[in-house]
Amino acid sequence: MRALSFLILFTACGAAIAQASAPEGSARSPFWNDNRRGWHFYEDPEFSIEPIKPTVKAPAAPASQPKPEVRPPEIVEFEQLQKRLEEYRNVAIMRPTEQNVRRYLELEASVVNRATYFSDVAQRVAWASPDLDVTAQGRPTNYKALQVYDEEKRSSRTDNLTALAADHVLLFFFRSDCKYCHAFAPTLEAFSRKHGLKIMPVSMDGGPIPGFKDYKVDNGIAKKLGVQSVPATFLAKPFTGDITTIGFGVLSEGELIERITTVTSPGSEAMTPSVSRKVALQ
Repeated sequence: MRALSFLILFTACGAAIAQASAPEGSARSPFWNDNRRGWHFYEDPEFSIEPIKPTVKAPAAPASQPKPEVRPPEIVEFEQLQKRLEEYRNVAIMRPTEQNVRRYLELEASVVNRATYFSDVAQRVAWASPDLDVTAQGRPTNYKALQVYDEEKRSSRTDNLTALAADHVLLFFFRSDCKYCHAFAPTLEAFSRKHGLKIMPVSMDGGPIPGFKDYKVDNGIAKKLGVQSVPATFLAKPFTGDITTIGFGVLSEGELIERITTVTSPGSEAMTPSVSRKVALQ
């Protein structure tokens, strides 16, 4: 019994000494402080976990700066002149002293001289280049050249109307009580005889009109074409059903020729698609 008491006392003293020698605040006491397990056992040391170091990203390469726009010095000079002229004018308006007004007028005269010089140079360049000379393009200004131009134009339009007469007709919508229709009918009749383009008269009220005995009564085609006032004229191609508006009201022979030539010129349908439509003629 005495030996057993001594062994227990010795063990308790050893545990007390170990606990007193342990560092304060340690997360876990060594295994020899655990009197339940004793101190004759070997245990693997605890693993130490190192903190993860934050990854430092390399600084991004600076974006390439756009190259500044290189402007012609003439443009810069022109803008400066424009700005100076406007400033001088505004000052002269707000403070119309003799000095301010004179300064503005002198600068304005300088600008006008520059413009005049440019106009002279441009004119000489155009004279030497027929494709740039406006007097050599389109309708001429010289009287003799104008006569030749008009004659060629009339001949070309006559040939065009003769070609159209082979497969086209003019639709003439009228009313028997319409005075404008009666005034327009003789012009259409003479136009038909001269150019060979057949007239197809359509009566909106079923009544006749002098000069056109073989007229037809409207069967609904006027509504399809949107005819709301008379006289109305349309160019039609019966075999295809293509119908193009020529105009409303009384027209002269020259206006008829001009409009028919315009609507039948190449590319005219693409310019005004709504003017042409397809309607079956009966």
